[in-house]
Amino acid sequence: MRELKGLKVKVDDVVYMPSLDAPADKPHPFVYFISIVNGSQEQVRILGRKWIVKEGDEQVVVEGDGVVGQTPDLAPGQDFSYNSYHVTAEDAAVEGAFFGRTADGEWVFVRIPEFQLCVPDWV
Repeated sequence: MRELKGLKVKVDDVVYMPSLDAPADKPHPFVYFISIVNGSQEQVRILGRKWIVKEGDEQVVVEGDGVVGQTPDLAPGQDFSYNSYHVTAEDAAVEGAFFGRTADGEWVFVRIPEFQLCVPDWV
């Protein structure tokens, strides 16, 4: 598996959303907005993801198929944007990767740059 040059992930925004449902042990919901941009010369279908969430001394790995229930097929120059959310007990850092296959069947990945989930001071 290789990192596909030109395939990029942008974290467009992270918003603290206290109006969303959250369990008592993780009362801080954050919505994050992500774009996957195919600046490569290859067609790629995103088939899975691996997120690493670091919260305090705890590290949780979240893996799964697709992206928000989809497997976006990106031609060169195309992008796919979505939003999702995560709940925390305290401040957290998030990073990871998306995995996919090129039109030739080669497995590739793109890194998700680290971003912060910071509980506002007013909470």
